[in-house]
Amino acid sequence: MLSKSEKQTMAIAAKFAKSIKTPCIIILQGDLGAGKTHFVKGFAKGLKCKMLVTSPTFTIMNIYDGGKMPIYHFDLYRLTSPEEAEMLGFDEYFEHDKLQGVSIVEWPQQAENLVRDWDYKINIEKIDDTQRQIEIIKRG
Repeated sequence: MLSKSEKQTMAIAAKFAKSIKTPCIIILQGDLGAGKTHFVKGFAKGLKCKMLVTSPTFTIMNIYDGGKMPIYHFDLYRLTSPEEAEMLGFDEYFEHDKLQGVSIVEWPQQAENLVRDWDYKINIEKIDDTQRQIEIIKRG
């Protein structure tokens, strides 16, 4: 899908969110500034979450509750190794039998050893300052 604005990216994500069943693990891939956090903002809105969605770059994880299901938003950009991800103890958010909601992971390649069993991969490619190519891939 082609998005021509942040608002349109959020609308695509909101529509996608309405089709999600829990537990669900979503990985988001794209360069810095591609719109991954805007996608999560729209996703949360689609699940009727009224919390402020921000990038968890420094906190690693934000929890958004109050919607149809909890959303666990990860930004693993700052991790230096897969072992560091394991030490943080986030494994329960990446295992379907333990997960109670939706985990959305930005920069999943930083913790490939933990984020193996994803349900959807979202690729966001920055075309120019406003346009993004969004690809949603369902596993299996």
